[in-house]
Formats: sequence, structure tokens, C-alpha cells
Amino acid sequence: MKVNLMHGAGGEVMGELLQTLTKFKNNNAGGIGLEALDDGAVIPFGGENLVFTTDSHVVRPIFFPGGDIGRISVCGTVNDLTMMGGRPIALSCGMIIEEGFDVDDLARIVSSMDDALGEAGAHLVTGDTKVLEHGALDGIVINTAGVGVAKKIVRDNGLVPGDVIIVSGTLGDHGLAIMAHREGFDLGEQIKSDVAPLWKMMENVLDAGTIHAMKDPTRGGFASAINEMANKSGVGVRVTEEHIPIRKSVKSAAGMLGLDPLEVANEGKVVMGVPAADADAILAALRQHPYGKDAAVIGRVVEGAHVIMETSVGGERFIETPMGDPVPRVC
Repeated sequence: MKVNLMHGAGGEVMGELLQTLTKFKNNNAGGIGLEALDDGAVIPFGGENLVFTTDSHVVRPIFFPGGDIGRISVCGTVNDLTMMGGRPIALSCGMIIEEGFDVDDLARIVSSMDDALGEAGAHLVTGDTKVLEHGALDGIVINTAGVGVAKKIVRDNGLVPGDVIIVSGTLGDHGLAIMAHREGFDLGEQIKSDVAPLWKMMENVLDAGTIHAMKDPTRGGFASAINEMANKSGVGVRVTEEHIPIRKSVKSAAGMLGLDPLEVANEGKVVMGVPAADADAILAALRQHPYGKDAAVIGRVVEGAHVIMETSVGGERFIETPMGDPVPRVC
């Protein structure tokens, strides 16, 4: 078997590659290992819960409606820490740059990273830069790693029957913004990426009630995230189609491009399972922040297996894990 683009797309095919990538003999020192495959690792240290994560960013184009590779490189790492309940503290940045890359574009990327760091309340503390010859790379690749501290760890495998499923806002914005831009559609400001650092929003949400599980629906979108959460938790999920927030412009663009908005990446949203008794308080906390103004309860956790959508016409269909993200190079 050879590695192909689908192996990096966040769906079932990537899961096959992870079987190889996680076979480290020395991956469980002190009980810290790769087995959970969550958004980050939890490292007990000095009575604190340190959260550590890393991510590499290969988005194309590097500038897109609503953001750029610099903003997404910070937000992706900040959000992975946040999904574990961690307050982002410090990030590293490694850049691999193609010879001939425009220095003005590089300055624009760095400025965007700085803005996102300020918004998240985190700091860039170390980094590395390499330059490769022209043609060896597609412009620029950025790796960021981050460390945070969590008062209470939240994982993606804690759903229990009776929970309700909440999304923090409209789905499909990022993937459709990227794809429409690539295809040359002039949609003005109708579709923009949702790329955003979520800690400041989630800081208040974490204090508002209990969160049993949460995940940011990046590669593979909501469909991939909710299936991973359900499978790891050993439960089923039922969602109501008419309750899922999707912008009309995103639905229209998805129809033109033959894409399912539930299967494309988001970069500024959260999917969470919470006790029904806490749902109103958590929704209120989400809606107090601009990034959570469209938050909605879209489903419930049940006994059994599978993710099933109750459609707007009165039927049902499975929401399955996509083989990969239908829009490659989105993050």
C-alpha cells in the first residue's frame, strides 16, 4: 500500500494510516500514550493537567475569504487544546518555506498569527524555519504545537444516553469558502471561513455546566466528528435535520459543487454532548459570545449505535463517517 491524499483527509482512510503511525513501542511512558487519539495528550505534572497538541497546516490557497494559513495555524492548535478543556498558554511554530516565497506575504501571515494569538490569550515562545529549493514545496507549510492547562479534562469519548448534542454555530462555512474560492466563484462576502480561536468562548461555557464530550469538526466535518464521538463512547446519536444550522449561501454553494455541508471542514465550531439539564445554561453561555451566537441543540444521545438523521421530510438516513474530506488541503 502507498500513501495517498485520502490518508490525510480525516476520514476512515486516515484511520487506516493511523494504525501504522501509532505503533510506537515507547508511547506509554508514565501512562501517557497515543491510544486515545484525542485532540491532545494530557500530561499530569506538579498537580496540574498539562494538555499538549501539535498540528501541521497545508491549506491551499494560503489566503482565503475570512482567513489565511497563519490564522488557521494558531486557531487549529488553540482549538485542539480547548477541546480538551485546556487554557492555551504557549505555542511553537515551525515554518518550511519555498524559495521565492514573497516576503510581504510572509509578513502578512505572521501578522495574522499575532492577531489570533492575542485573541486567544496565548503566546508564541519558540520556533524554527527551513527553506527548500523552488519546486520542492507548495509555498509554505506551518507546524504549530501548543501547551495548555486544564482544571477539568474533557475528552471526546464521554457521551452518555440522555445527553443532548449542541453545535456552537453554522456548519460547513470553512470548507465551502475554500472550495468556492478555488473554483473561482465570486460570492462576495456571502461565504467566509469560520476560522477562529475558541478558548475565550469556551472558557465561560466550561463554567456554565457539565460537558461530557466535545470535539471541533475539522477534517471530515460534523459527520466525521459526531461518528468518532459516538463510536468511542459506544452510543448512538439521533440528530434533527431542521435544527442543524447551515447558512443558505453554504447550502446553495454545496449544491452547486455536489458537496454535503456536514462532511466539509469547520475551523471555528464545537460539537458537544451535555446533560439535558445543563443544555439551556450552556446554550446561553455560548450565545453570549459572537462565535456562539448561532448555537443550537441539534440532537440527542441514545442507546445503541450509529448516527441517524431525522430528515425534514419525515424520513431517516444514516450520517456515516466520510472516507475523507471531499475538500482537500483545507487546514
